[in-house]
Amino acid sequence: MAAILVMTSAAQAPTARTLPFTAPWLLAPMEGVTEPCFRDLVLARNQPEHLGGTFTEFVRVHAAPVPRAIVRRHIGPARHPQPVGVQLMGNDLERLAATARNAVAAGAPLVDLNFGCPAKGAIAGCAGSALLKDPAALERVVRAVASAVSVPVSAKIRAGYDDASHVEELARAAEQGGAAMLTVHCRTRAEGYCREVDWTRIARAASAVSIPVCGNGGILTHGDFERLRRVTGARFAMVGRGALADPWIFSGRSVTRGEAARFLVDYAHLMRERKGWPGGGIAARVKQLLRYWTAGGLVESEEHRLAWLREQDGEALLGRLRALAAQA
Repeated sequence: MAAILVMTSAAQAPTARTLPFTAPWLLAPMEGVTEPCFRDLVLARNQPEHLGGTFTEFVRVHAAPVPRAIVRRHIGPARHPQPVGVQLMGNDLERLAATARNAVAAGAPLVDLNFGCPAKGAIAGCAGSALLKDPAALERVVRAVASAVSVPVSAKIRAGYDDASHVEELARAAEQGGAAMLTVHCRTRAEGYCREVDWTRIARAASAVSIPVCGNGGILTHGDFERLRRVTGARFAMVGRGALADPWIFSGRSVTRGEAARFLVDYAHLMRERKGWPGGGIAARVKQLLRYWTAGGLVESEEHRLAWLREQDGEALLGRLRALAAQA
């Protein structure tokens, strides 16, 4: 996919911002999941024409600007053809701006702002989805960061706080603040991660702004990417938990059981190599994926899934995966 030039809001000096994504399908940032080990494996297994880019887990900006070295750890050691943006969450304008500059200095090709986290800690700190209650404050945050860096700045929102009645106003606030792209998670903060999704909320946001919109929520299969774009008018589509179930969802490629097991074995190896975690801690992270996993027929049934999840011996679980991966 060709790079997209976006002009910032008239409230700022006009500046061309190029979104660096290589394809319209994106991997969502997910706290506790899309750290560099998982992210690098997904990027390595999907060609740039299938997976267009991704973001770090959110970097919380609280008492002081986050140093460049810490941001660099969030980005991770590997580099891929697809961009990895740095996602920030906070509400202090100066600290966010300073952290964004540190992110760019650390190599971030774009900066994303989290206005969607529904966690109680984020809301108590007036960050994340708490800012969905105050579109003017959301606009100020976007403007402060977009004015501080030369790379594109995107914003990720939920459809609303308690309801979706103001999604157009929130979208316009992000655009007026200078966002180069808006990602809309179609659930509200109150809805959390419920099964039901309403893509008309993404369509409403896309109709309200001229910047590219990325739709998020409810993508479970490869075909859902294009269906979301067709139904909503969004330029991009982003998947979260669907990629935990199938890291090859971006291409739609069917993999073997051995290939599926190899992904999890490689994930375990990277965590041991980079983090020095014991087998039990690594197995807990692998189980986090197995809760959703569908790729390669590795999980044959819900009963089989429970058997994986109930395995108490972390090394035994990893041993079973290694044996299956040897068949790849």
